[in-house]
Formats: sequence, C-alpha cells, structure tokens
Amino acid sequence: MPSARAISTAVLLSTATLLSCSLTACAPAAQDGGRGGDGGGTATDAQDEDRFREQSLDWRDCPAPSPVQGGGESPAPLPDGTRWQCATMRAPLDWKEPAGKSIGIELIRARSSGDADDRIGSLLFNFGGPGGSGVTALPGLAPDYDKLRSRYDLVSFDPRGVGDSQGVRCMDPDAAEEAEGDTTPDDGRDETEALTDFLREIAAACERNSGDVLPFVGTTEAARDMDLMRHLLGDEKLHYFGISYGTQLGGVYAHLFPERVGRAVLDGVVDPTHDMMEKALGQAGGFQLAFEHFAAWCTRQRCTLGDDVQAIVDTAVELGAALDDAPLTTSGGGELDGDEFTDAITGALYKRDYWPALLVGLEAAARGDGDVMLDLAQELAQRGAGGDTDDGGTDDDTDESNENDAFRAITCDDSSDRYTLADVAERLPEFVAASPLFGPSLAWGTLACTGWPVPGEAEHPEVSAPGAPPILLVGNTGDPATPYAGAARMAERLGEGVGFELTYDGEGHGAFDSGNPCVRRAVTSYLIDGKLPTSGTVCEAEPMPEGK
Repeated sequence: MPSARAISTAVLLSTATLLSCSLTACAPAAQDGGRGGDGGGTATDAQDEDRFREQSLDWRDCPAPSPVQGGGESPAPLPDGTRWQCATMRAPLDWKEPAGKSIGIELIRARSSGDADDRIGSLLFNFGGPGGSGVTALPGLAPDYDKLRSRYDLVSFDPRGVGDSQGVRCMDPDAAEEAEGDTTPDDGRDETEALTDFLREIAAACERNSGDVLPFVGTTEAARDMDLMRHLLGDEKLHYFGISYGTQLGGVYAHLFPERVGRAVLDGVVDPTHDMMEKALGQAGGFQLAFEHFAAWCTRQRCTLGDDVQAIVDTAVELGAALDDAPLTTSGGGELDGDEFTDAITGALYKRDYWPALLVGLEAAARGDGDVMLDLAQELAQRGAGGDTDDGGTDDDTDESNENDAFRAITCDDSSDRYTLADVAERLPEFVAASPLFGPSLAWGTLACTGWPVPGEAEHPEVSAPGAPPILLVGNTGDPATPYAGAARMAERLGEGVGFELTYDGEGHGAFDSGNPCVRRAVTSYLIDGKLPTSGTVCEAEPMPEGK
C-alpha cells in the first residue's frame, strides 16, 4: 500500500461541493402579508414599503466575488454561453420600520435556457449555512440544476448579514484563531472559563463592528426579503429550493406567506421542533450513525483501523484524545490536534465521496502520520465544511469571508437559547452517550450565543402554513447534520396537506446533491411538471464502490 502522503488528498476528495447546514431557531412575526413585523402594520407602513416594491433591479455582468463573499474569479458563462447577471435589491434594514434605513441585498441569476413561452418563473435557492454566500455558490453548483433551467431562471442571493449584503464583521480571523483556544475543554475550570471569555470577546467585537445590523439579520427578515425578491422578479408565487438551513428559511417563508408559495423543495430538512440543545444532541446521534456506516464500509475494505464497527469507533475516539494531549507535527510544519482531527471526520461525513480519503487519513494518523487528516480538515473547511456542525463558527478558517461571523449572528438572532457552563455540564453525559466522538464538541458548541448583545426570537421556528400548496420534503436516512426524523417533524408542523415526504435511503448531507437518479427525477418532475412522487416513495442509494 502506498504511503498516505503519496495519495493526493485533492484527488481523493473529488470535485463535489459541500452543502452547509445549521439548525438554528427563530420565530417569525405574526402573519400579516408582509406589512410590519408585529401584525399591526399601518397605512403609512404600507406606503413606506411600496417604495421598495416600486424599485427595478439593474442587472449587470457579475464582478469577481469580493473578499467578504469568499473571493475568487468572476463566474464563467454557462456552457450554452449564458452569462451570469448580478443586481442589488434595496430592502428595509428593519421591516418593522420601513421608513428607516435601507440595505442592499445582492442577487445573482442565470436566465432560462428554454423558450420564453415555457418559462415558469424564477427558482430561488438558499444552499444552507446560515452564512454562506449564495452569489458565489450558485455558479459552481449550476450544472446540478441544468434541467431546471429549461423552465426557470436560476436565482440566488447573499442573505442579509452575509457577504456583500451588509455582511456582519466581528473579530479579525487571524486574531480570532490566536485567541480561540480549546473549543472542547476537558481540563477543568481554567479551560472552560477561557472558552466563555473567548465567546464574549467575539460577541463584543460583533457589537462593536456591526452593532447597527445585528438585530436585523434573522431568518424572519430574510424571508421578508425573499417575498420582495419574488415581487421584483415578476412572479406571483415564490418557487424555491432550500437546502439544510435553507429548509428552515423556506418553512418560515411558508408560514408568513402561505398564499404566495409556488413549487417548493426542502432538502436536508431542519427539525423545527428542536431548541439549540436538542438540535445539537440530535446531530451528535446523526454524526455517530454516519461514522458507524463509514466504519461498516471500512471493514469491508479490510482497513487496519479495527475488525468491526465498534473497534473502529474506539480507535477514532482514542486517536482524538491522544491528539488533544500530543498533536502530530506534519511534514509541512503544521499540527494535527484533536479539534482538527474531529473536523476532518465531520467534514468527510457530509458526502460519501469523501470516505476513501477519510479511510486513508485515519490509517495514516494511527501510524503517527497526520498529513492527510490535516489536509482533509483544511480542504473541507475551504469548501464550506467549517461551521457545518453548528459549533458556533469557532473553527479556524483564516480567509476573509464573513461566513463564520454571519453564522453566529443569524443563529443568535433566531435562537433565544442562552446556555451557561452549568447547562452544558449537566447535559454533557447525554452527548457523550449519544456520541463519544462528536458529542463533546457539539455540547460545548451550544455556548455559541454566550454574551450575545441581541436577544433571540424563540426556541424554535414557527413554520405552520395552513393553506399553502404541497411542499416537497426530501429526507436522507443517513444524514448526519439534519437527521432523517426532521423531515417528518417539518411535515407535521407545516400542516396537513402541505408537507409531502420523499425518502432517500443514503449517506451524506442532503439528497439532491448526492446525484442519486431517483431523487433527481422526483425533484425535477415536481419543479418542472408539478407532479409529486407517489406517497411513500423511497429512493435507494447506489452501492458504494469498494476499494480504497
């Protein structure tokens, strides 16, 4: 067997793109057709909102993404020559005070490739997070949605607080990395106090640098922005594709504007019944199950990590603990510690294509070679894995994007949960029981909003949408980040006749992104032809290729 370093991590990873996920909580304001946040909008409020509804979008060729969006080059034209267009939409900073300040929301689109007479409208995407730039994400993911472009313009956006849409800024990334310390403290009072001190420092920096927008970046406000987009794009109904956190955003939109929902798909569905602690505990079980599925595949490859699933789990737990005490120095001068080790495993479980790289990296780490696992952690963080396990954005990305800051700001605007060290200590045994490998980091991650200067809205989002048309919910039985049970609970909360479930019996986060032909046919048929799959449909994953 060749050395781990001889196998290129980049090759092992393939070219797939991770989808973000976070299960934050919010409670939208009372349904009022978009007139004010408290259901008591006045005629003056309506007139003030009209100035936003009367604007026209000035579409232009897209520039290169800004550093805060993640940087890179201008999006290349699609294979048929279609050029990407960008525009800035003005929206109220505070939807309850539409006469006040306004902000710019950045949009991107690719026009439909079909005949104008066949065009259904615009299909709006949110790929998850929260915190990821939709303006930078859509061009890279567009090939997956090419069939949908035959009937729709493909549209995405930077939600408020994200990227160039009044992006939240907190602490300089390099300074944050230096100050962060251990995010899973296990050595007593000093480490736990250092963690909470760091979280308060981050919160103070967010208030200092972005205090004017922090109260207004929640999911409710983003949903109201989407309804304004729908109007300005010329659609009577909002046609929507939400993934991971995007399913929460879609559910909140349906609650606020049930009569304006068009054809909507929610993939990798957030559980709207969970508060932050319950969500994190559910994810601990989800990631543990996904790792056990990986371990079962590993045994079929005759990997050297253990003879059975439990032995492989024990090996990973022991390696992580050992790396906490004595990190491995890598050939490039880096260091693989317990946090990086867990980050690499977590990120690789988001997509089954990454399993071979994870196998090689784990075997190498067991031999004292941390190169591949460190490469894996860094590569997946660059692709968007950082923050996906809802660790409060305390990973060590050092780029200039504001994804981590936006993640924290949106999460803490939505969730009213403010946990203490005592809360975590009390629940920590449950997390360890659910997953000795992932439980501790997810438990400590519930402190993400410690010291946050803005009160959150509620423990969980309100998504009830009586009167809305059917919304297709796609649940994945092996999903680590949004466990399968969330789809059924979302269907129940949306209401009778609204949530319609499709099951993908597979691995990784989400279903459409897996490329599974059955899932893609069902979703495409619904969005193009309005035909829901047969009730109880289960799409089976294709067999995992054998061999390292």
